[in-house]
Amino acid sequence: MTADAARRVGYLGLGSNVGNSVANLRAAVDALEAADVRIVARAAIYVTAPQGEVLDQPDFMNSALKIETHLEPLDLLDLCKRIERELGRDPEGRRHGPRPIDIDLLLLGDRAFESDRLTLPHREIATRRFVLQPLLEIEPDLALPDGTRIDSLADAVADQPVRRVEPL
Repeated sequence: MTADAARRVGYLGLGSNVGNSVANLRAAVDALEAADVRIVARAAIYVTAPQGEVLDQPDFMNSALKIETHLEPLDLLDLCKRIERELGRDPEGRRHGPRPIDIDLLLLGDRAFESDRLTLPHREIATRRFVLQPLLEIEPDLALPDGTRIDSLADAVADQPVRRVEPL
């Protein structure tokens, strides 16, 4: 088996609302590529209002990546967390609060995964249009491991506004 054959396809969600968000998103992509994560496709950048527990903060710039990696789920999570720290994210910061970068592991391979640190598919994938819309841009026929199509999930959150602004 070749090294490329051992790679699995995955999807990452990116977000930023502190500092130069576009530069932060691009720096995250560069750091992933430097760590031997192959970027297969990039969604555009979308502006979205904050969601979750902290609504009084600047809008987010969000995007998604289709990747190929040889990393196991927890190793990829560790890489994403390390890159977040290197790009200025405080690991003790408030959940859903302002942050220079957020890298979420959304899907990896075609099966579900669960540990005390990570659940795949991402627990909030179905409720966040700022995640679903960029995913649909790069993979219109994408489905979750249980067969649920991403486009059907996006229809259910159509009331959450997202605005496409520029390429990543």
